[in-house]
Amino acid sequence: MPAPDPDSVSDRYAKLSDVVELAPGKRALTKAANRSAILDAAREVFSEMGFEAATVRDIIRRTGLSVGAFYNYYRSKEEVFDALADDGARRFRPILQAQSAQATDFPSYLRAAVGAYFNFLATEHELWTRGLEAETSPIHVRNTPELAAVFEEVRRAFAATLDRTMAAEVDLDFLAASAIAVAREVGDLMLRRRPMDVTAATEFVVSLISGGVTALPGPEH
Repeated sequence: MPAPDPDSVSDRYAKLSDVVELAPGKRALTKAANRSAILDAAREVFSEMGFEAATVRDIIRRTGLSVGAFYNYYRSKEEVFDALADDGARRFRPILQAQSAQATDFPSYLRAAVGAYFNFLATEHELWTRGLEAETSPIHVRNTPELAAVFEEVRRAFAATLDRTMAAEVDLDFLAASAIAVAREVGDLMLRRRPMDVTAATEFVVSLISGGVTALPGPEH
């Protein structure tokens, strides 16, 4: 008779421990700690192996949690990735809001916001890839509620900083989507270049968007 799979045996026993009743406060702390452990492990796994090659099992092995515990929080590696994207967007949004509050016009807001985003990207990338090969590729984000909130913040700031005539003529949805898309793609390339040049990337995006805004057609009525 073949020996039992140790992973399967440990998972069965771990699943029993997962249902132990905890006091409400302790339960919330445990959930937060488990989620944090999963996200931290996923960052390492995705950075080392790439998203496509990574598996749920790879993530679980880094956490010390059981298979059952993992699936209490996420159903797939895609859901974990969405949670990572949400976490980054949630932490970046206050930075973006601060730039909006200080902006006096569209060019100053654009430069401050893009520069803040690229600096945030560079810091995050350093944390994700610390100790790994420098050419590790950045992970591409998917749409999440927090990323949608970032889009709305950018759109609102564009509306507030463009002069009234221009704001009335420009399709703000297209402008915000285009600016975010350009910043995301240039940011990904910036992370792969050595030396990494945040200033050059910022100036390129600002010049591209600022120079093209006045030529944009207005929305259809």
